[in-house]
Amino acid sequence: VVPGETALAFYKAKNPTDKPIIGISTYNVIPFEAGQYFNKIQCFCFEEQWLNPQEEVDMPVFFYIDPEFVEDPKMAKVDLITLSYTFFEAKEGQKLPLPGYQ
Repeated sequence: VVPGETALAFYKAKNPTDKPIIGISTYNVIPFEAGQYFNKIQCFCFEEQWLNPQEEVDMPVFFYIDPEFVEDPKMAKVDLITLSYTFFEAKEGQKLPLPGYQ
């Protein structure tokens, strides 16, 4: 991907169970310092995803690398940026505890 140009990538997800799953995705950019230059325009991770039993889908992400990436001296030796996702089942009605409160 050339910094400043948009790109489209697809991630494959499969529901290996016999029940429908509603899931959400979180992403990670490596190296960490390059994350500030990674910009998602459209992403499956913006919304929950429904997968039927045994369904396999390709999920798109439309993105670009900020052109300022090439001007940053800390990025001079970075020639590979990895975008990865963790897809997990959303738990309806789950309430997470607030840190430091009972």
